[in-house]
Amino acid sequence: MKELQLKYGCNPNQKPARILMKKGELPVEVINGRPGYINFLDALNSWQLVKELKAATGQPAAASFKHVSPAGAAIGLPLSETLKHIYFVDDVKIPLSPLACAYARARGADRMSSYGDFVALSDECDVATATLIKREVSDGVIAPSYSAEALEILRTKKKGNYNIIKIDSSYQPEEMERKQVFGVTFEQRRNDVDLSDDSIFAIRPTVNKTFTPEAIRDLKVALITLKYTQSNSVCYAKDGQAIGIGAGQQSRIHCTRLAGNKADIWWLRQHEKVMNLPWKEGVHRADRDNTIDVYISEEHDDVLADGIWQRFFTHKPEVFTLEEKKAWIAQNTGVALGSDAFFPFGDNIERAHRSGVQYIAQAGGSVRDDNVIETCDKYGIAMSFIGIRLFHH
Repeated sequence: MKELQLKYGCNPNQKPARILMKKGELPVEVINGRPGYINFLDALNSWQLVKELKAATGQPAAASFKHVSPAGAAIGLPLSETLKHIYFVDDVKIPLSPLACAYARARGADRMSSYGDFVALSDECDVATATLIKREVSDGVIAPSYSAEALEILRTKKKGNYNIIKIDSSYQPEEMERKQVFGVTFEQRRNDVDLSDDSIFAIRPTVNKTFTPEAIRDLKVALITLKYTQSNSVCYAKDGQAIGIGAGQQSRIHCTRLAGNKADIWWLRQHEKVMNLPWKEGVHRADRDNTIDVYISEEHDDVLADGIWQRFFTHKPEVFTLEEKKAWIAQNTGVALGSDAFFPFGDNIERAHRSGVQYIAQAGGSVRDDNVIETCDKYGIAMSFIGIRLFHH
């Protein structure tokens, strides 16, 4: 099949719409549903991300995409009981495969942003992964294949209309890529830079030059995630997964703050006060996510006020104080941080340090590199200049 007609483009008024190949056939097959224009943008970008993560780490990978940027990305490391709890998978009766663990991590890192996402899987979708996907609000999934049992599970989502796409894992696009804006065709070489080799971290200008194997792994997760994130972008990673992604900001410090705030929320969800919230029976998962997000924030009274907390809790929880939150965030360590271009000021490092960052990979080449290095040395942070920019639009 050389082309596929779509319901409409980015918006309902943008008709007609289609995806097509100038040469050869489409590398995708729609097994179920009717994916739209934005669905395919998410699917094809997220597939590249998980394919590269798998190649770079040797582990199954998953991504959760929204509006052409990842909300989460991860590899299939086992889940601790704490992560199972905050990702809402601690009640699953069947064993979680590595792919299912990757999906739980990708979907669970920023559950607010992942609501209604498009999922990408590096490997065949198995029963465990399909079981987790079925429980979440999602638009669709792309994978190289699906087991018969997994496909049966996924077909039941959205009253049988869940978008299921199969992609040819051997497909390689042309070297040159094109797109149109306002009737003008843009052409460039695909960004086929390889981020899998440890040698990209060879230049380490900081006093601390020690990168643990886990740090190298997490920096690769961060950088490959950034390769498919709308720029400017910054990604915090830990334990084989992105824990905070700041995308599409005009200022890099705003990227760093946005991603850092998301990383802090990921960590705060693991505090005993959040883990032990006294939920009423029957509160939906999305409502839990929204309530937790507000409870953690400075607007906690919006869910703790009399007449409101009774909707969610069996009894009124204690306030999660600012002092408690600061003390808990200070315990987060070993975080890796990637940036899709150089840091122009040391203020980015100051903000990253407050979220437990100990390892950084960035392009380097700023006129203020000395200030950035000095700020890293102030906190004993190990930083690498990789000399690669990863802008994506």
